[in-house]
Amino acid sequence: MTDDVQWKPVDEDWQRAIAIVAHPDDMEWGAAAAVARWTGQGKDIVYVMLTSGEAGIDGMDPDEAGPVREVEQRASAAIVGVPQVEFLGLPDGVLEYGVALRAILARVIRVHRPEIVLTNNFRESWDPAGEVLNMADHIATGRAVVDAVRDAGNRWVFRDQIEEGLEKWGGVRQVWAIGSPRATHGVDITATFDAGVRSLEAHGVYIRGLGEGTFDAEEFLDSFNRQAGTRLGVKYATGFEVFQF
Repeated sequence: MTDDVQWKPVDEDWQRAIAIVAHPDDMEWGAAAAVARWTGQGKDIVYVMLTSGEAGIDGMDPDEAGPVREVEQRASAAIVGVPQVEFLGLPDGVLEYGVALRAILARVIRVHRPEIVLTNNFRESWDPAGEVLNMADHIATGRAVVDAVRDAGNRWVFRDQIEEGLEKWGGVRQVWAIGSPRATHGVDITATFDAGVRSLEAHGVYIRGLGEGTFDAEEFLDSFNRQAGTRLGVKYATGFEVFQF
């Protein structure tokens, strides 16, 4: 997030969105409160997780961690008004950008037919200086989502899906990359900040597995979302890099 850029409010004139992210908890580090705002407006939002986050807890075998993290993500999503969470079952930690991933995500987009797609920040870092590095799964996911949005609207790309009975979907108006260092837009989450905190706290096993015994979800999000709020001129905000289609 660049300090000298004053953000514009995101367009909220839409009804259906999907959030396509790499892991359980990716939505909760700042964006869940925005989701609570939108579901409170009556909008329909679906979460799609590429992985079950099974490689995310060092002290827990992936076969055990995956199901636990799915349970936590469903509970977390329910707190902010999201009843539907899909897990695609791809391998955590080793996601690869490419045609295969684009095909999977084009199918998701053709099935759900959203107007807005939220996804991971796919820049190399979280900060403009490039000091806080992003991770490979986030980068692969975000890049593939942007390309899959184009693919989904082209009947001649992944034609097998069309032949199966899916229709092309060119109705995605924008893709919003969450927490990008190149963010230009934001949304006021002051009224739903507390819901965002509870949504992050629902990932209790995961947070404890990080070894952060003193981690305070409210303190973390207060700092993160307050900083974003200054870009938008409100108390708390979530920022996005917006891509037009």
